[in-house]
Amino acid sequence: MSDAAQPTAAEVRAAAEAVKTALDRHLAAVESRSGDDDPAVYEAFNQLAAAAETYDELLYDRYDEVTPFEIPGSEEALPPYAGPEEPNALSVLIRRDYAVVEPQRLLAHAQRIEEADDGSAEVFSTVHGALGLLFGEYEPDEIASRHKEFGLEEGDSTLWVTASDEIPDPGEWLEAPFDQVDPETVVCRFDVSAVFDDDGDDEDDDLEVVLDPHADEDLEPLDADR
Repeated sequence: MSDAAQPTAAEVRAAAEAVKTALDRHLAAVESRSGDDDPAVYEAFNQLAAAAETYDELLYDRYDEVTPFEIPGSEEALPPYAGPEEPNALSVLIRRDYAVVEPQRLLAHAQRIEEADDGSAEVFSTVHGALGLLFGEYEPDEIASRHKEFGLEEGDSTLWVTASDEIPDPGEWLEAPFDQVDPETVVCRFDVSAVFDDDGDDEDDDLEVVLDPHADEDLEPLDADR
């Protein structure tokens, strides 16, 4: 991390205070829990994990120090499946992060797309405009497989498959497509992250697959090749 992006001492202190607040909130939720699957405890747990992770990152960036906290992995990140036993519909939610590491390459590729489409030679001056053109031209899977060609660098990615009793009405969730995801309806998920690189030397070790234990034993994992 560059000196310009280094967090301030005040930011580290604020993150530490956030951990203390999250600890108090988690203890209060545990003390007043209504059962083994109390959603308040689950929410407080996630808030504590997020606060601890943020503090750990800022502490390391500022002072080159670490904490003894162990952030739970993805296997512990979801509550037990509580969706329909026989789903009639499903939703696939995908997030892929990219860093724009070569903006000039991205801009040049956007210009080539524009020239091929209508013969114009418009020069894109913004990464925003180039990204809009790129994702309008190619499917997300193709961009994932050709990201280096477009001046992008892969970050974390995840794919969640959620189950439901019926498919929503057309246009029902388009205004806020990711706001109402219930973690208890996740049948399976597929995660890719550099944090898994230390788990082994196999090329596929960065793939973390979490399957619901109540799901059909014959479930075939989706193609997770990147």
